[in-house]
Amino acid sequence: MCDVTLADVRPLLQRGVVIPASPLALSSARRLDERRQRALWRYYSGAGAGGIAIGVHTTQFAIRDPQVGLYEPLLALAADECRRLDARRAEPLVRVAGLCGPTPQATREAERARRYGFHAGLLSLGAMANATAAQLLDHCRAVAEVIPLFGFYLQPAVGGRVLDYAFWRDFALIEQVVAIKIAPFSRYQTLDVVRAVAESGRDDIALYTGNDDNIVVDLLTEYRFRVGERTVTRRIVGGLLGHWAVWTHAACALFAACRRATARTAATPGDPDARNAWRTVADAPAGPDERDWRELLTAAAAVTDMNAAVFDAAHSYAGCIPGIHEVLRRDGLLEQVACLDPLETLSPGQAQEIDRVCRSYPEWTDTTFIRTHLAEWLRD
Repeated sequence: MCDVTLADVRPLLQRGVVIPASPLALSSARRLDERRQRALWRYYSGAGAGGIAIGVHTTQFAIRDPQVGLYEPLLALAADECRRLDARRAEPLVRVAGLCGPTPQATREAERARRYGFHAGLLSLGAMANATAAQLLDHCRAVAEVIPLFGFYLQPAVGGRVLDYAFWRDFALIEQVVAIKIAPFSRYQTLDVVRAVAESGRDDIALYTGNDDNIVVDLLTEYRFRVGERTVTRRIVGGLLGHWAVWTHAACALFAACRRATARTAATPGDPDARNAWRTVADAPAGPDERDWRELLTAAAAVTDMNAAVFDAAHSYAGCIPGIHEVLRRDGLLEQVACLDPLETLSPGQAQEIDRVCRSYPEWTDTTFIRTHLAEWLRD
């Protein structure tokens, strides 16, 4: 159903791209608004994103409920729109489908995703809270037989579970794993995943940040581990993020700036001089590279502040999806904030927090960019 294969997009995935986790566009009757859903994906493509994730947390897990029944229709709609977008792009979009539930459900979803030309499945393990590590790995292997896997370390605060270094080391040995989204919102647990992949011997698994509280620093950090007699370096090369579902054009610009900064300062793996390079920084005059890094770290704090407002960190992320919808509604991409669950709404004070961060950091918003292109994106 798709002429663009994983082999076509895997170099892009390994290089690193921006992958927004797509929200669900609903009409006033809480039904799929195809026109605005397509407009949203056109926005992501036009903003510079390199992929789109469908059927993930921000798309709302309730799309799988039998009375809603939107999981497969969304995959079909996305397949059609991505083909149209790819025809106008220099590089194809990486298509990632969210997969969840116990093994029978996850494999059925994987089969549907493969049928509609998706390149990988982002596998959530949230539904298997009581499974042992061995059972989880068997589950992952079963799904991997159907579609290549995009691993997913979801933070426990929103339904994930702690998965240790040993789990990720074994997970990295599954041949069909092509990428991992690291989203535990914990530096310790992020290190577990990166070290596990580095020490597994796999250099073809792309690491993506899902740590919405630490996006920029994740993209700037070079990890170095001693493995046997050599030093192995790894980077988080891109992001698959709910935060990048809003202000995507600004996010792509920031992502590009992070890539430029890390390219200029990349060390040769195992180079002893590179290990001690930091010792001379304090004695050297501030050059353009140092100023760029300082600006990026300042931007990192701004992005985290913006994410706290949109994701509703003050209320344990209760207003996360409505917060994303509210930003998109203000910019005209969505008609309303409504979620499939009528009780899922903005938290008290959340709209005011979004007001505040938009006033504080206008350079990281997309209002002007969207207004320039909205009419063409909404065109049938």
